[in-house]
Amino acid sequence: MTEYLRGSCLCGGIAYKVDRKTLRGASHCYCQMCQKQHGAASGTYANFASEGFSYEKGAELVAEYHSSDHGRRGFCKVCGSTLTWRSTQSPDRIAVTLGTMEPEFGGEVRHELHPESKPHWLPKA
Repeated sequence: MTEYLRGSCLCGGIAYKVDRKTLRGASHCYCQMCQKQHGAASGTYANFASEGFSYEKGAELVAEYHSSDHGRRGFCKVCGSTLTWRSTQSPDRIAVTLGTMEPEFGGEVRHELHPESKPHWLPKA
């Protein structure tokens, strides 16, 4: 039996599910594009197989912004919630924002991408 992780956008217009078994890992990305899109220190994503991801409702409300020659960022047209990041170089994978998952993501975030851009104002560990 397939176990799904589920999530939605802030307004509830979009709901998705993703096959838990296809999880590759989770990461905080400190690149400036993620910082600008999220309005935060990082974008935090879990990486899954694209074939295990689907919208349960509201697919027509999803917009994608081509933020670079290799990345597309999915978000809700109504409330602006960031939902996904996809690489045009690896179409078999999709990164899903952890903050949109319900219930809360239970895995660990073990990777930091672009740590050279990590803001100095974050608390020290």
